Amino acid sequence: MIKITKILIGLVAAFLLFVVVDEYIGEYRDAYNEELTSMESHDGEEVMVEIPKDSSVKDIAAILHEEGLIRFERAFVKRLQDSQYRGKLRSGTFKLHKGMNTLEMMEIMAQEDEDSKVLKQLVIPEGYTVDMIAAKCQEEGICSKTDFVNAVKSVTATDFDYLADVPSGSNVRYKLEGYLFPATYDITKNTTAVDLVRMMLNAFEAYYTAEMKDKATEKGLTSFQVLTMASIVEREAKLPEERPKIASVLYNRINTDMLLQVDSSVFYAVTDGRYDIDELSSADLSTDSPYNTYVYKGLPAGPICNPGLACITAVLYPDDTNYYYFYLVDEEKGEHVFSETLDDHYNAMIGGTDTNGDGKPDIEPGQSFEDNNAADDVWSNQTDD
Repeated sequence: MIKITKILIGLVAAFLLFVVVDEYIGEYRDAYNEELTSMESHDGEEVMVEIPKDSSVKDIAAILHEEGLIRFERAFVKRLQDSQYRGKLRSGTFKLHKGMNTLEMMEIMAQEDEDSKVLKQLVIPEGYTVDMIAAKCQEEGICSKTDFVNAVKSVTATDFDYLADVPSGSNVRYKLEGYLFPATYDITKNTTAVDLVRMMLNAFEAYYTAEMKDKATEKGLTSFQVLTMASIVEREAKLPEERPKIASVLYNRINTDMLLQVDSSVFYAVTDGRYDIDELSSADLSTDSPYNTYVYKGLPAGPICNPGLACITAVLYPDDTNYYYFYLVDEEKGEHVFSETLDDHYNAMIGGTDTNGDGKPDIEPGQSFEDNNAADDVWSNQTDD
């Protein structure tokens, strides 16, 4: 009898617990669904909420929960994903109150104030230099050339870890040359030159992935050296399929101690990074500049422009070739002929014009028939002084 009584008591207790739990779950589900779907609002305590820049949706939900504005973070996230405010919540300080439904909160946090409204978009093409970007900013009324250049000079290696790859004491025109990622940037009323430079550096950090860093390390290169090579590819290549081939020529010349002899490095030197002339003279090829790869060994002093992702990728994953030369055969299309030997390179140029009557096509700036095996250290221009 006692045993039966205990069993009955246990069953009653289990039933009561089930009822309590079921009721709790039901209340929880109702409250969750209420917060997920409610369109009602009432008066409540005002709360000033600070949403930091670059906060994720989950971060925002956690902040609202901590401030007592919502109970269920998951309900907020789900409702946002299914609403017209998805992807539109902004950072900043917002005045909300505890009687609002979550859709009303989203509406307030998605509203664009005048200061954060995008006024225009600045398009920075691949291959632009610091000075070219500065000129474009002035032309489009974003900031003066001087302000942009000063903003570039104001950034130090402590601001972005990857800038530590720029060799100390290096004789570069700008330490940020190469790192200002070409892309489209939103310009607001309050965008300053410093803001713009930092946006570009943040974009580089986002696009230069851990995989790319590992590949560069595997090749024994720093980001600075990768960008220097990629900047040459950017200025020399016109056709996408030729980028890895041109990168292979650079590697092949470096590995056999040949001078690089790329015209774009001379253009950078003689135009102060503006690329505002069409041709080089013979005197230009002798310009005493650490960027002149006809005069100095190894890579130029630093990047000669700001390369895009495709050219960076070409340097990290070059074609496997035996090419040492390339010659522009179609200026309009940007098509090159690639050669393994000097004789093949010469033959590719046979279609040139013979104006001096020696039976050979004229040698244009950047074209050499002589092998140059003089470099003792192909990375000499990239080491610390």
